[in-house]
Amino acid sequence: MKDIIIIGAGPAGITAAIYGLRAGCSVLLFEQQSYGGQIVNTPDIENYPGLKHVSGFEYATTLYEQAVGFGAEIEYEKVLSVEDKGDHKTVTTDGGSYEAKTVIIATGAKNRHMGLDREEELIGKGISYCATCDGAFFRNKDVAVYGGGNTALSDALFLSNYCSTVYIIHRRDKFRGSDADTAKVMEKENIKFVLDSTVEKLNGDNVLSSVTVKNKKTGELTDINVSALFVAIGQEPDNGSFENVVSLDEKGYIASPESCTTKTPGIFTAGDCRVKEVRQLTTAVSDGAVAALAAVSYIS
Repeated sequence: MKDIIIIGAGPAGITAAIYGLRAGCSVLLFEQQSYGGQIVNTPDIENYPGLKHVSGFEYATTLYEQAVGFGAEIEYEKVLSVEDKGDHKTVTTDGGSYEAKTVIIATGAKNRHMGLDREEELIGKGISYCATCDGAFFRNKDVAVYGGGNTALSDALFLSNYCSTVYIIHRRDKFRGSDADTAKVMEKENIKFVLDSTVEKLNGDNVLSSVTVKNKKTGELTDINVSALFVAIGQEPDNGSFENVVSLDEKGYIASPESCTTKTPGIFTAGDCRVKEVRQLTTAVSDGAVAALAAVSYIS
């Protein structure tokens, strides 16, 4: 039996592992895909205290190596359920069943998809969820950003430095992003606005060649020729498997105070998967430390 099982090997989960191990606990992490979480897609982190510039991949790798150096075990299995057995917890994965005194859920959040036909097929062939990762591949080409929040506006500003024309497609007539970012995109001559519109269809044979948009007010359908569509319509958690041991809000995020505790004693949460106002790298690692120390205290 492990002292702490951590579900998710992103910055929050790995930080929790480091703090748990430093406190003398045995720690096992489960990760469905690869370590690092979404931060691995960031080409340049420049707002993390103490690090002027570091790539997301480099940061995640260093964090991973630090945890392994302290003795963390990582299994690449999908967690299917968590059960509260009172004095211990049972974690069931697609590879087996494991027991621990405490569990930390740090599953993060994933980019919300549009749910359109051929969307999955065209990922990496014109459909992207990370402008900073893939924008440079479309230098001097026409592209579109789908969304109206801060991420969409930031993506459009970034892409405007590389691409000939950047269309912002948004389902409302006003952006939801900050006034500062809105003002910046308004000033860019190569950013064009397609408002009150939704993406209805993805066109192209082997790669994306255009998108069909529908005006919500008139019902008119229009094809926009673009080489890429950068989707920025928000994120969503993946906590459905744990609703028997944690409380979820209406969006599926784990309800938890700053102490990172949940409704079940001995089960904690950390990072982007929980209800919080700010989701940044700094807040993720902060949660990881808080959750691990709370687990250590519970064990004691």
